[in-house]
Amino acid sequence: MRIDSEMLLDDRKFAEIMLLKKDTDGLSKADMVFTLRNLLKLKYYPVAIKFFYDEGELQKFKEEHSYLVACNPFTFCHFSAESRQKGDVLLGDKRTLGCSNARYIFGWKDLDDQEIKSHIKYVRDKKQAEKFVKTKPRLPEGLLAFATAPLHKAKFEPDLIHIICDVLQSYHLYNDYASAVDIHPIQPNLMMNSAVCGGVVWTYNNRKINVVPMCSSSYTSGKTEQGEINVYIPWEHFEAMIVRLLERTAKYGGASFPRTGETYPGFNICKLCNFLLFRKPKEDE
Repeated sequence: MRIDSEMLLDDRKFAEIMLLKKDTDGLSKADMVFTLRNLLKLKYYPVAIKFFYDEGELQKFKEEHSYLVACNPFTFCHFSAESRQKGDVLLGDKRTLGCSNARYIFGWKDLDDQEIKSHIKYVRDKKQAEKFVKTKPRLPEGLLAFATAPLHKAKFEPDLIHIICDVLQSYHLYNDYASAVDIHPIQPNLMMNSAVCGGVVWTYNNRKINVVPMCSSSYTSGKTEQGEINVYIPWEHFEAMIVRLLERTAKYGGASFPRTGETYPGFNICKLCNFLLFRKPKEDE
């Protein structure tokens, strides 16, 4: 099988071919992952997240996937990090979710004094800690399990996609999302000490994009030592966002917003700068 590497490295040609494929065969999950890695230069796999409330769906997942389970209780941040960095398909449940905060947000634990006390270091007093914990989003009751997987390996239909990227890449995702679904402005929602578990649940409940900086725990447990940021996108909007990215690239020649038409979205030089300018040589040069 021949792979046309030159075409893949020509952003406009690549975008045009992917748009043609979308109109004829449709975009696969792998197509969407490769588009983000190729055009926005994503470092990690987008993570597909599924919450199981139906025994039949859960059984179907187990039959269709080669998946792993946790040897010890881990945070939800750990599950997402394993899927995006190592590429594993994972299944978690109440027994293997070790984070008390995530267990509360997933509906696997009631509010208790310990949960309130764990937030006191962030706030003025215990009363404010209780108020903030009570205003966090929570999943509907009855959750059986959850799955995380690199999007291209997910045979299930995700509830949402979790992307960890740099801030400029999140700006591109946000803009393409807003344009694709015609929603503006979009207000990010940050949950104290719940950037990943809370961010996932907020998007699951509200069906809108969310862009959230790391919290204390996700910075370490989520393996985000390079200052990355979280982006959560409902699955039903994800393909439209990818198509918008492809449309822009086909039109302008590159995905960059800071410098329209540039192939690298993070080319860091102002558009009016009189340095780093190049021209075609003159005939006598």
